[in-house]
Amino acid sequence: MKKLFLISLILLQAVVITAQNDTLKTTLKEVVVSATRTETPYYTIASSISVISADEIANKQYNSIVEVLREIPGLTIIQQGGPGKLANLFMRGANPNHVLVFIDGTEMNDPSSPNNAFDFSTLSVHDIDRIEVIRGPQSTLYGSDAIAGVVSIFTKKGSKEKLYNISTEGGSNNFFKTNISSSGQLNIFDYFISFNRLYSNGISASNSLYGNTEKDGFHNTGLTAKLGINLNKLGYINFLYKFTKTKSDLDQSEKFGDDPNYIYKTEEQIFNLSYNLNSFDNKWEKKLTASFIKRYGNSIDNYDPLHPLLFSDSYNRANRIKLDWQNTLRLIENHLITIGIETEKEQANTSYISQSEWGPYNSIFPEESVTNTGIYLQDQINLFNSLFTSIGFRIDKHQKFGSVTTLRFAPAYFINEIGLKIKFTYGTGFKAPSLFYLFDPAWGNPDLKPEKSKGWDIGIEKYFFDNQLTFGISYFDLKLENMFGFDSSFRTVNIAQASSKGLEFYGSLLNNNYISANINYTFTETRDLFEGSEDFNKQLLRRPKHQASLNINYHINEKFNANAGIRYVGKLEDKDFSNFPVQRVTLPDYYLVNISASYKVLQYLQLTGRIENLFNKKYEEVLYYGTLGRAFYLGLNLNL
Repeated sequence: MKKLFLISLILLQAVVITAQNDTLKTTLKEVVVSATRTETPYYTIASSISVISADEIANKQYNSIVEVLREIPGLTIIQQGGPGKLANLFMRGANPNHVLVFIDGTEMNDPSSPNNAFDFSTLSVHDIDRIEVIRGPQSTLYGSDAIAGVVSIFTKKGSKEKLYNISTEGGSNNFFKTNISSSGQLNIFDYFISFNRLYSNGISASNSLYGNTEKDGFHNTGLTAKLGINLNKLGYINFLYKFTKTKSDLDQSEKFGDDPNYIYKTEEQIFNLSYNLNSFDNKWEKKLTASFIKRYGNSIDNYDPLHPLLFSDSYNRANRIKLDWQNTLRLIENHLITIGIETEKEQANTSYISQSEWGPYNSIFPEESVTNTGIYLQDQINLFNSLFTSIGFRIDKHQKFGSVTTLRFAPAYFINEIGLKIKFTYGTGFKAPSLFYLFDPAWGNPDLKPEKSKGWDIGIEKYFFDNQLTFGISYFDLKLENMFGFDSSFRTVNIAQASSKGLEFYGSLLNNNYISANINYTFTETRDLFEGSEDFNKQLLRRPKHQASLNINYHINEKFNANAGIRYVGKLEDKDFSNFPVQRVTLPDYYLVNISASYKVLQYLQLTGRIENLFNKKYEEVLYYGTLGRAFYLGLNLNL
């Protein structure tokens, strides 16, 4: 805790030195979409929400969304083997499959995954305009999987003038990245198109601390195309196509896990078509969205001298089609009513074949599908322009388990005279069983009921110096019931339960005397509440109790920008499955320091440079898996 206090002290010193003149307007009136599914000023929202802009991502020179999300309060990212490897997100101590992920309204969670979670390792940031993270149960607006919260990613769109960008970067571990993009407007059309290519020799996915030396590289290729059509009074049409192809070398999940020919490949395509129309002098706004996602994955591990008896081959195919009709009504003064209906169909099939010293094994999951339809209603109430309340209700009808109802209540009281917001939320959530849990011949159970959550939080936000400086603190409490587990015959059943509670502290300083800064600290206490578990009443795995980060950005002038960040992750619990019986282990805490800088040589040409893990800290996020050491990068950014 002394170290955490030191981090806070550093920020406060920066505040005292710089918070003297009000140079930029507040972000209080910044518009947020995901918290209410409508464009809503930030100061009226009770939800715990974090917004990350493209400028912030550029200043910190991040390459993947994994790096971005690590600095958000309430979130923990665990990556199995360094950049490009499986990355799971834990929000407020809940499981990775309790977070719903969207890209431009397209639901991204993987239907072929056993638990329907999303792997963040495949997402680069080349096409991202902004990210909104909403913490707390959000099923009332978004349905299944939003038990702990939502991550909503918005891609860039066409600009009023023609813009071209070419950027490239190279560095440690034979890392190379290039991106080419163009955006503009032509009559009623606006467009954005981007191509991205990234590869690296990587590091050993198995931790080199144990003598693993074989490097495991990764490749990522992406294409994003976005077209808008402005029909004026007849509405606006938007089309998105996004293609991602990845290849990643893997290792075995053991202490000496080097495996020279274990490869995982994925291909993913997103299609999204939306139509917006305002009628009756903007009193009735209609939005119709159709989305389709198609995903394929294959991992193969051939025999090799290190593993002469080990072979495996697996593939998974999945798709999801979804229709959403949303209506926003401004018919009653001080009320904004949102009502909509959405329906989706998930489909998947998988195959796994292996050979080891224990003999042959195969698991075939034949193609299965399931549909779900939900109706949602929300009323946003404005009283005296200071008390803002959102009340929501939803009914979902699932093909297998029937109906489930969720609700949400979220008031916020903003006292403009003293710059203080008091907020509270209460909500329920649910998670439908995945296709695997329902239909797998060996593990499945068609009689499963949905997992459920109840969560609330309460907090305050205080604004100083004409809202340039913000501090906030929230307490959250989340309870999970009917969680999926396994009976004595390894059949999936609703058996487990857990809880999570804690504090989120955050502060930010807007650009004042060319300095911006943000700080956050999260305390999370989780408990396994299933009495039949060997981990009963213990902290859930891979959730640190303490996390903190501090980032300071110095925009010295129009040409030069510098950024420095420090991130602290406390001790966390994991398990050593290589021993029998399985042993519970504690991974030590660690600090990481990253620095970056950019300089405009010409108006259209920028040089960039950064150092990750400045002090070459050795650490583990997952037992026996490798992490990136000190790494250097240099790049060019050409804007025309």
